[in-house]
Amino acid sequence: MDPRTPGDIEATGTLPIVGEDSLPITSGSPPAAPSRPDWIDEARANLSSPGKYLAYDDSGRHIVVPVSREWTRIGRSLAADVRFDDSTVSRRHALIVSQADGVRVLDDRSLNGVYVNGRRVEWSPLADGDEIVVGRHTIHFMDTAASDEALPDSAPAAVAE
Repeated sequence: MDPRTPGDIEATGTLPIVGEDSLPITSGSPPAAPSRPDWIDEARANLSSPGKYLAYDDSGRHIVVPVSREWTRIGRSLAADVRFDDSTVSRRHALIVSQADGVRVLDDRSLNGVYVNGRRVEWSPLADGDEIVVGRHTIHFMDTAASDEALPDSAPAAVAE
């Protein structure tokens, strides 16, 4: 027999589901668009060649890493290509996968998850300007090749005779 009285059970602090005292579970609106820091635009302008890059702030230092291999590892491990010495980041937190059909981020069974533009993801395709959060660190994905491809060629192609 349960020695607790009904009054004890009601005092556990559960929230009412309906009624004027109820609280909304979700706001129903999508997360606010992340604001991009000014240094990201400066870093983009200083890139010498078009391509795909990860940019992040590490203790006040702004770091830009090219995504040049098929796999780029993000984590706390010494083997990680993008390393954060922080307990909120798993040893093997995430992978950036670059293939012919695009770039995507994969959660590598991390404890705290991977977020892209405010949404938790197991995997997600990445587009220019996307914000990836691992632990308490924010990584910005830049695809300058995509923006350069959108521009028309200014020089006419040479014609062989």
